[in-house]
Amino acid sequence: MDLQQYQDDIRTSVSRAIAEDIGTGDITAMLIPADQRSHARIISREQAVIAGQAWVNEVFRQVDPEVDVIWKVTEGELVAPNTVLFELKGLSRSLLTGERCALNFLQSLSGTATLCHHYATLVKGTDVRLLDTRKTIPGLRVAQKYAVTVGGCYNHRIGLYDAFLIKENHIMAAGSISAAVQQAHEIAPGKPVEVEVETMEQLDEAITAGADTIMLDNFSTDTMRRAVEHTRQRSEGRIKLEASGGITKDTLRQYAETGVDFISIGALTKDCKAIDLSMRMIG
Repeated sequence: MDLQQYQDDIRTSVSRAIAEDIGTGDITAMLIPADQRSHARIISREQAVIAGQAWVNEVFRQVDPEVDVIWKVTEGELVAPNTVLFELKGLSRSLLTGERCALNFLQSLSGTATLCHHYATLVKGTDVRLLDTRKTIPGLRVAQKYAVTVGGCYNHRIGLYDAFLIKENHIMAAGSISAAVQQAHEIAPGKPVEVEVETMEQLDEAITAGADTIMLDNFSTDTMRRAVEHTRQRSEGRIKLEASGGITKDTLRQYAETGVDFISIGALTKDCKAIDLSMRMIG
């Protein structure tokens, strides 16, 4: 994901986080003389893939642009426990005021990236791409989806606006898969159209209707292999297939080896655990 197009989102997310934390002012930081300066180190207490440097930088830019943020690791780097991630130099009040917001972003996004790295490792050597879903923390959609890519997985659609995903309720409301796909092409020509199917019969209808991608929902691995071969023959490789539903870390490799193009996993963004980080003043 190219963060350049999401700079406004980063600024807004950071501004909101600062506002909810600082409110009318950091009264504890006022215990420290206004002109006192400090040097601090931020350390990872566990192994992690680091993601979120842009958010950390923006926190301190908004709190105090005179704070120096000195990174010791690169974005996407897999670090060992007790690794120094970055150092801060500036007014003591500014370092302490910005600490929690900055670390909240870094530990959460690194948690997402670390989990995605683990999942990506499980399918290494296959051609499948692991996709995230819209099951993200409210208000942090862009941030989490960015972290997914840092961890070695891929983004599905960003939201409801950039691609169609026609599911059971849409099909029922539209009348059929064919009708839903036709309307999608009329509503937004050129937008990707994906259809979720639950049977081989629905798969055939989605192929005939002209879907770009077909999601195979809760298919067994044996049925999925048949679906892959069938779709390749009927569409001459034009239509992509995505596996979804009930896929766990224990079964992920089996599904990856069926030949599907994508596997979508909600756990990539909804089941992540924040990485343990700490800040220590050193001067």
